[in-house]
Order: sequence, then C-alpha cells, then structure tokens
Amino acid sequence: IELVSQGSLGVGEAEEPHATFVENGLAKARHAAAATGLPAIADDSGLCVDALGGAPGVQSAVFAPFTPVAGQDREAHRRAQDAANNHLLLARLAGVAYRRASFVCSLVALRSPADPEPLIAFGRWGGEILAEPQGEGGFGYDPLMFIPALGQAVAGLPAATKNAQSHRAIAAAQMLALMRGAWHL
Repeated sequence: IELVSQGSLGVGEAEEPHATFVENGLAKARHAAAATGLPAIADDSGLCVDALGGAPGVQSAVFAPFTPVAGQDREAHRRAQDAANNHLLLARLAGVAYRRASFVCSLVALRSPADPEPLIAFGRWGGEILAEPQGEGGFGYDPLMFIPALGQAVAGLPAATKNAQSHRAIAAAQMLALMRGAWHL
C-alpha cells in the first residue's frame, strides 16, 4: 500500500456538513474515492468538551467567528484562527470547574466510493482543559489540553510522544487492524 495525499492527486477538499466525526470522515473518504477511482482513507477530528455538550466538536477548526486578514498566508490564518478558538473556549469555560475533554478522531477507509462496508476506527485521547495555555509546540487546542497520564499539555509534548499516543495514533492502530482483517492486507 502506498499512501498519497488527495492534494497531490489534484483532489480538492470535501464538504463537511455533518454533525458527527464519522459522517464527515465518510463524506471525505467517498469524495476522495470518487474523484480518484482509488480506495481512500479520510479522517475527521476535533475536541469535545464535556461541560459544553461536546462542543466545539466537528466545528473545532472554526469554533470562533473569524475574519481572515487580506494577504495573510494559510499558516498565519490557521494560527490566528487557533488563537481565536482557544480564546472562545476559555471564555465559555470561565467559572466551570469540570473541564474534562477529549481529542477525538474518526478514521474511515473505503475500497470504492460506493463501498457498502466502510472500515471505521475511532480514537479518543482524554484530558482536561487548562485555565491558560501551556507549552510551545503543536497547534490548535494543544496548549489548552492537559493529559494527566503524561503530566503536561499536549503543546509541551515531544512530537514523537504526541504522534505515538494521540487520538489519531489510536485510530490509526485500530484502522491497521481492521484493514488487515477485513481487506486481508
């Protein structure tokens, strides 16, 4: 198996109109498989905060209203959106003592766009939302997500640790097992 990004194949991003990570991951995988005629793997992931009823959830990347600055490159836009999202999350949790949250990832694999038996893996990485950012690494909500088992915020973890233990790592390990079993890889 050779994994290639859909962008390298000239495939644009799919719409993500659904209320769940699984539905959005399935929509993305079907989009990529239809555009390429190849099997596809897609994910949808984000942060779910218990005290906010699961928000920001599937809206994690665009949780806070944000207007891009003209001429701003994609990376600068992402950093500014991340800062706005973190600010809104902290505002919504002001005065809230129960700050349990999970990074979640739904990973979906299809053999074709009409595959009636998608493989679906789900990773959940639990922690707590901090009162203020900690750490210099990562992106998104990483500075606010404290992992008790590791004793620090995700933004303070070495990349190798994050990549080995994250919600995406958990989902990827499940997906590999599913593919080996169902697709005999």
